[in-house]
Amino acid sequence: MDVLQAIQERRSTRAYLDRPVEKETLEKLISCASQAPSAINIQPWELVVVSGEERKRLSRVLVKRMRERNISCGPGAKRPLPEHFVERQRGLLEAMLPNLAAGTSFQDFINEGSCNFYGAPTAIIIMIDKVFSSARLTDIGIILGYLVLAAHAMDLATCPIGLITAFDEDIREQLNLSEDKEVVIGIAVGYKDPSPGVNRARSERAPLAELVKWRE
Repeated sequence: MDVLQAIQERRSTRAYLDRPVEKETLEKLISCASQAPSAINIQPWELVVVSGEERKRLSRVLVKRMRERNISCGPGAKRPLPEHFVERQRGLLEAMLPNLAAGTSFQDFINEGSCNFYGAPTAIIIMIDKVFSSARLTDIGIILGYLVLAAHAMDLATCPIGLITAFDEDIREQLNLSEDKEVVIGIAVGYKDPSPGVNRARSERAPLAELVKWRE
């Protein structure tokens, strides 16, 4: 698949088929993603692949902690968002709400879904060693982009999930990971369920005029 086509077509998937992703397929996916560039070739990322019953067990813990602590997905802003950011959020809400089950709130769907990786058979947790500063999170963003595009080209569906960073300690404990590692983001990986309307919802992207300043 042409990379430009993948960029145009790829969207986050929030409902998956009950079909496991073969280990060989996951290895190919991660091998492709690991071609991502990084500062002076440090490759600071570390990936933990969680599948099957282990993924379900992890999700049960995350959902329980989310409810206990009343943690909710948000934009991670330090102060109230300017209106143009709020408008972009509103666009996603308006695209998804008509496709949710009756009586389901958008926030509950996102919170529960994030902790459950939207039912995907596999979750990939991207971590970074705490020896690095926040500057190296740029590299994590690059490999994430490579991963979701490579997945699309391989007919796999994905959804990046940031809410799980609120449960960094729980994830390390459940997966027996070193205290020296920090959870940066998770990715749901699986095969798209074409039936639910939520997977057909498409949010718009801001026009270039809002994003780019030209100096010539």
